[in-house]
Amino acid sequence: MSENPLRAEKRRKLHELKAAGINPFPYAFERQGSCGELRAQYETKLQAGEKVLDSHFQLAGRLMTLRAMGKASFFNLQDQSGNLQVYVKPEELAEIEKKAFDLVDLGDFVGVHGYIFKTQKGELSLYCKKFEILTKTLEPLPEKFHGIADVEIKYRHRHLDLISDADSRKVFESRSKIIREIRKFMEGKGFLEVETPVLQPIYGGAAAHPFSTHHRALDMKLYMKISPELYLKRLIVGGFEKVFEIGKNFRNEGIDRTHNPEFTMMEWYEAYTDYNYQMNQFEELVAHLAKTLTGSTKVMFQGKEVDFTPPWRRLTVLDGVKQYAGIDPDQISDQELFQVCRKSGSDMEKPLSRGEMFMELFELTCEQHLWQPTFVMDHPVEISPLTKIHRKNNKLVERFEPFAACMEIGNAYSELNDPEEQYQRLKEQESKRTVDEEAHPMDEDFVLAIDAGMPPTGGVGLGIERIVMLLTDRPSIRDIILFPTMKIHK
Repeated sequence: MSENPLRAEKRRKLHELKAAGINPFPYAFERQGSCGELRAQYETKLQAGEKVLDSHFQLAGRLMTLRAMGKASFFNLQDQSGNLQVYVKPEELAEIEKKAFDLVDLGDFVGVHGYIFKTQKGELSLYCKKFEILTKTLEPLPEKFHGIADVEIKYRHRHLDLISDADSRKVFESRSKIIREIRKFMEGKGFLEVETPVLQPIYGGAAAHPFSTHHRALDMKLYMKISPELYLKRLIVGGFEKVFEIGKNFRNEGIDRTHNPEFTMMEWYEAYTDYNYQMNQFEELVAHLAKTLTGSTKVMFQGKEVDFTPPWRRLTVLDGVKQYAGIDPDQISDQELFQVCRKSGSDMEKPLSRGEMFMELFELTCEQHLWQPTFVMDHPVEISPLTKIHRKNNKLVERFEPFAACMEIGNAYSELNDPEEQYQRLKEQESKRTVDEEAHPMDEDFVLAIDAGMPPTGGVGLGIERIVMLLTDRPSIRDIILFPTMKIHK
């Protein structure tokens, strides 16, 4: 098969460079300054036509555009900090440098030495006095430099997206900043950051399908972590009163706008607190993140404002069903509840437990209305095997799920710490596993740890990707994961 003509031409230039004795892949380049630094220092300081002859800089980056203007050329140099125009007269370069410049292509990494000036049109530029190629490329850049429209290319070949779209790069810089701010916030509250196993003999802490593998040396099946919960609670038992973890979780489930099989979660556990305390702390954290990243607790997401200013709305599951599904939870029978679920779009074939049907109805009729930040709270006991019974209603548990822009962004409990009740709840879950693969497995080592005594504890999970989506105004989780899971090309 013949090579793409553009690649063939770039390959020809590569070989010509080598034949001329020019190394197209040198080992290093000493930089003195960056595009962003020079813009910050001189953009407003210099007038059109003004030069700074007494300061020389050495910049390196990717050559993004190139245009000839008679005996001179202009090209755009891009590094991580930004971009800067470079002006070069090839006839002023040493012979070997002129040869290198003649063989340069868009996308190549280059190093330039020179002084700063502003053109007569007011464009801040570097006057190039020395030029060298730092990396000769073979693959042509995408044709459009304002971003890749084809999402298949954008997600599968993220390097091309990052090269051509400054906004995309900024999103991932924002993601890093968000995680950094979360750590600062938690450490400021006295929390200890810890790590729990990714490979676990028993998965738990969530209702989800796990990925599994086989460990040859121990001849045993292991599961990739779906949640760090049961390990973090062991640390509370062990005497660490405030712990958190930011790490990868893995769930063998579908892919859509808000789900990826591999995702980043933060969980924290704090002794001597309950879900009421953690609601306040959760909204404080998210409001802090919004203010730090955007300058305001009010952000725009997909053209509509989301106001993270505390306090957020509190809505119980049963009140939500009453308001949005139009039924009275105290008066409706199980069979009537089943029929309402079916009419609302549920695909359940026969009635489930009363609590499970209420949650099904809530998801079908209520979640779509939760645009402004809302704590959905007081869930049915049947769906929450690791949560304390509600102190005012033994058919409910003390749990909350925060929503914003109609997305669940977390999950939290007043943690169950009665070992006998915990054992019975897990036994009930275990009995369901023949018909529900997502039911929680029994973990006797965890129950044994609770036997040793876990103080009253509030535990919270926060979905990092969904927070990043909201604070960077990105509609899909794949926009804020550098390398989202994708089907292999065949």
